[in-house]
Amino acid sequence: MVFSSEVFLFIFLPCVLVIYYALLRKTKDLKNIFLLAASLFFYAWGEPKHVILMICTILLNWFFGILADRLRDNKKGVMAVLTLMVITNVGILGWFKYSVFTVLQINRFLHTEIPVPEVALPIGISFFTFQAMSYVVDVYRREGKVQKNPLHVGLYVSFFPQLIAGPIVRYETISEQIENRVENFEDFSAGVTRFCIGLGKKVIIANNMAVIADYVFDLLINEGGFHASAAMAWLGLISYTLQIFFDFAGYSDMAIGLGMMFGFHFKENFNYPYMASSVTELWQRWHISLSSWFRDYVYIPLGGSRVSKPRQIFNIFAVWLLTGLWHGANWTFIAWGLLFFVILTFEKFIGLKNNKAWWGHIYTILAFMFGLVFFRSTGLGAAFTYIKAMFGIGARGLYENAVGAYIAQNWFYFIIAFISCAPVIPWLDKKLDKYKAWHVVYAAGIVAVLIISVSFISNNAYNPFIYFNF
Repeated sequence: MVFSSEVFLFIFLPCVLVIYYALLRKTKDLKNIFLLAASLFFYAWGEPKHVILMICTILLNWFFGILADRLRDNKKGVMAVLTLMVITNVGILGWFKYSVFTVLQINRFLHTEIPVPEVALPIGISFFTFQAMSYVVDVYRREGKVQKNPLHVGLYVSFFPQLIAGPIVRYETISEQIENRVENFEDFSAGVTRFCIGLGKKVIIANNMAVIADYVFDLLINEGGFHASAAMAWLGLISYTLQIFFDFAGYSDMAIGLGMMFGFHFKENFNYPYMASSVTELWQRWHISLSSWFRDYVYIPLGGSRVSKPRQIFNIFAVWLLTGLWHGANWTFIAWGLLFFVILTFEKFIGLKNNKAWWGHIYTILAFMFGLVFFRSTGLGAAFTYIKAMFGIGARGLYENAVGAYIAQNWFYFIIAFISCAPVIPWLDKKLDKYKAWHVVYAAGIVAVLIISVSFISNNAYNPFIYFNF
């Protein structure tokens, strides 16, 4: 079940809200139990057989959290617990996400015939595994209190707004909110507004960009060549660059808005990344919850920047190799991660990460777009074929009439997308907040976005979701 679906918008969410506020108004414990049950049902809707896996993950990390809390003053004991916790969680994640890829590569390079396991990837396993690990580490660091009640850990890990696609909510962020949050109309209305904005980003912008992006990337058949013009290759990549941002940023907006409806406050996950003037700055603005997770739980424990330059380079390498692998079991994701390792290391050691020059913005967007070719392609060969086609190598000419036709059919969505990449609406809101007419216009705009989004969904418009299986 995804947020941009009729069953979620018209059945699941209204039922959960009615029961939560009408029947369970005064009892926080019952509210938490109900949200846990609703979240497990939400997950079971698409992954019924993997609910047991999630419950086991919750119970294991609840137990690890108790041990980490009790053995905190026993250095060897607590290190053993944390090591076992990491091995257990990474082992589960590794089996489901990387076992097939690993066996295939062993057979490929060693010419063996090891049977390839049939493993179905649980939806959102990377997200809820990282959150479960965050719980144990934050308890150990005293950045969140240990939960004696496993149901509270279960709610933190499985809470449906951020369950299948993030943002990765750190335990320290909502440790107190689980038991002591306060719901009010102001937060609820702000949450509804934020949800509608996110729904619009996903349905109106991302889905329409996906039509073009998927068509163009599908022109790479069996990595045998690009069957369109260089201009079409650029159009497809621009469309995908917009799709992936509005797809994931829209989902994050919806998750944050849903959390606010129930009294939870999650941290921001995107901060207009396409306004960055360096790739370093872009990654400080993009998928902030994942970047900060690797920074705080991998980069800093390895020594961060407080070590020699060679060791610092290794630390950056480890983070970006793991970031690539986190996204998927494919050489393309590894290449994507290593590409940004090279770029970020280069920026760090020549001082470019603090660049504010006009050309920095162009360089940043182009570097990010080239990285997305690897991210989107099915294999390394396909990625290099696509990049060559962008420069006319192997493409069918430089331009074709279909490019103009696609732009003519979708010019409105492109304009809305480009405007929305910049903080135009927040700027207008700040400037015009004192005028009552602006509030009326703003509210009408939110309602219009909701109506248009629902009409797209009801008409069974194209509705893919990039981060569904991460």
